Amino acid sequence: MVKMREWKKDILQSVKNMLDYSIKELKEYSFIDAGCGNGWVVRKVGCDPKCKKAIGVDGSLNMIEKAKKLDGDSQYYCTDLMNWSPDKKVDLVHSMEVFYYFENPDMLIKHIHDNWIVKGGRLIMGIDYYKENKPSHSWQEDCGINIMKMFPKESWITFFKKAGFNKTESWFNGGDGEWNGTLIVSGIK
Repeated sequence: MVKMREWKKDILQSVKNMLDYSIKELKEYSFIDAGCGNGWVVRKVGCDPKCKKAIGVDGSLNMIEKAKKLDGDSQYYCTDLMNWSPDKKVDLVHSMEVFYYFENPDMLIKHIHDNWIVKGGRLIMGIDYYKENKPSHSWQEDCGINIMKMFPKESWITFFKKAGFNKTESWFNGGDGEWNGTLIVSGIK
């Protein structure tokens, strides 16, 4: 099993990889972190001079309250991702370690495509709990969480394509030995 400290380091590296990939060619952009937790990614992105608006959304009131205490510049919403849409669609939606907690992650991806992202905008997600990453297979039992949906890489890619995303790409980041690394999937609306 991957040690917690190493896992957190891997998450930081994967998020950096995802953000670097997503914003490298953007002159300016608006941003949502879906499942933002305490808002650390929103704070990071909000400091980018090219970011005109950063928003965090999470279902945990405790996490959103922490985010708001740490960051008075960005917007944070405590709500179910499936039942929320921004007032104005954004250029980039990012999510790390969230989508597999949904009963129907394909429906969440479709909802984000239809209601959150401008035409030409991007959704990028990273997960470590997936079929090809064998060390993660015990997480549902280890964490005692009922709703954790494990799918292979190809299913996640299919979810993006069926939702309407084009230029769908995927790759692994941070693999080491038995640990396959973060599965990253990205698509353009």
